[in-house]
Amino acid sequence: MSSDHKAITDRTFEFAVRIVKLCQVLNESSGVAKTLSKQLIKSGTSIGANAKTVNS
Repeated sequence: MSSDHKAITDRTFEFAVRIVKLCQVLNESSGVAKTLSKQLIKSGTSIGANAKTVNS
């Protein structure tokens, strides 16, 4: 597979890592940003688990 066409599992893992980093920053805030980070971490990382299940 060429570097331009990464496997879906690789792309979803990289996406999840970016989501976790974003949520770490948002979690340092208060109010709405902190509340949103809790939901974003759940939804943003679940795609990797779903993609892994489909490709297994």
